This record gives sequence, C-alpha cells and structure tokens, in this order.
Amino acid sequence: MTKFWTEDVFGTSKPVIAMCHLNAFPGDPYFDKNGGMKAVIDWARKDLLALQNGGVDAVMFSNEFSLPYLTKVKTVTTASMARVIGELMPEIRIPFGVNVLWDPIASLDLAVSVGADFIREIFSGVYSSDFGLWDTNCGEVIRHQHAISAQSVKLLFNIVPEAARYLGDRDIVDIATSTVFNHRPDALCVSGLTAGAETDAQTLKLVKEAVPETIVFANTGVRLKNVAEQLGIADGAVVGTTFKVDGIFENHVDEKRVKIFMDKVKSIRK
Repeated sequence: MTKFWTEDVFGTSKPVIAMCHLNAFPGDPYFDKNGGMKAVIDWARKDLLALQNGGVDAVMFSNEFSLPYLTKVKTVTTASMARVIGELMPEIRIPFGVNVLWDPIASLDLAVSVGADFIREIFSGVYSSDFGLWDTNCGEVIRHQHAISAQSVKLLFNIVPEAARYLGDRDIVDIATSTVFNHRPDALCVSGLTAGAETDAQTLKLVKEAVPETIVFANTGVRLKNVAEQLGIADGAVVGTTFKVDGIFENHVDEKRVKIFMDKVKSIRK
C-alpha cells in the first residue's frame, strides 16, 4: 500500500480536515460592522477550540461567509484572514491550511504569511459558475508558488468545484487523469454541488480508481451516516457542515458532534 504525505503531515491515515468557517470580513456584503473584527475573531476561536477538543486531525480556515465569492479577492480579505489566524496562532495545536475563496494566488500568499501546511483551491479548468465564467491559470499559480518560496505548501486541487460545471465535454475520469499528469497535485478533492452536499460515492470511486497513486479527498457532505462508505473509498475527508450545531451551515461548531464523528472515524481506521 502506498504511504502518502498525509501520514507525515497529519500523523494518521484517512485524515479528517475540519473547516473553520470565518465570518464575513470588511468589504463583504454581510460584514458585522457593529461587532467588527473582534466578533469575527471570537467566533473563529470558539469554533477552532471545539474542533480541536473534538479530536479532528487538521483544520482549514476559509472565508466561507464572504458570499457572494470573488475569483480574485480584495486585499482586505487576505489581510483580514491573516489577522484572524495570527490572533489564534497560540491556540492552534494541529496542522492547518487556508482557503481564500476562490483565489489560489491569495491562498498561497496567506499560507506563506501564516505558515500553513496546505491550501485547497480551484487550480485548473474553465467553468460556467454562479460566480460567472471561471477561467483558471494553473501555470501562473505554480510559478507564483515557487516565486514566493511556498514549495512546502501542499496543493489540494478541487476538481469538482461547487456551484460550477466544467465547460469542456469531459468526464470526471479524464479530468482526474489529465490533472494528475499535467499538474502533479498533492491531492484531488471531489465535491458535491454546495457546502454540505454529499459527495457522490460512485464519482469518488471513479476518481480514485483512475489515479490510485494520488490522494483523493471527499470534499463535501461527509457525515456520520456515510463516513464509513466515503472513507472506504477516499484517502481522507474535508468536513464542515456536519460539525455544526444541528448540522446547519450557519451555526457554530458543536464539540459533541465532532467527538462522536471522530470516534467513528477512529474505529474505521482500525
């Protein structure tokens, strides 16, 4: 069996990367002007501690509530995320990554500034999306990664972007195979339609079978009732909504839900 880099970084096989969803920032339509950045930091701290205490293997900070998303974010967003993570740094006890939606250059810049282990983004492909025509430039991103000395930052390629469809007439196996050949991703992420929407198990299986030597993550909709099936196929999972109070996207993280979920994951690993 192939030993993946995830075992070195996360200290386990089948790692669970938990999402720490950050509230809207200055410049975002739903920013809490009364609470300001203090409210954003307080919310993030509460969720981070609940995730860590619940036993997740890693955490990924994302500007999830910067809706509607931009494909080239404003500088204030990246700066605000760096402020939040910097304030939380003394309390971060596990490996962490960042995701500046939906801007891979900004994600790399943030990762270097805060010492993140990985980023997740849309690096390749052209899509018709809810955010307009989504045209990526992976070559430019990889060159930027080298220019800022971010080669140690692992790149998680989301090849089924949420709220978007690949413009070319290509199936998921072709996309996965050519992505691995052309870009040498550190991992592929397979998603459902939106955050919290279940990743189709058959699609996940097709991708993993197509690129068996590449790490494949189930990227959305992994929950208690399907985690055994999903981790039976995938090499790990990115989990967000299912850890929230009542499983509702907008709520705080529920530490008890996290612990129950992670106890099941640990039993699956055995």
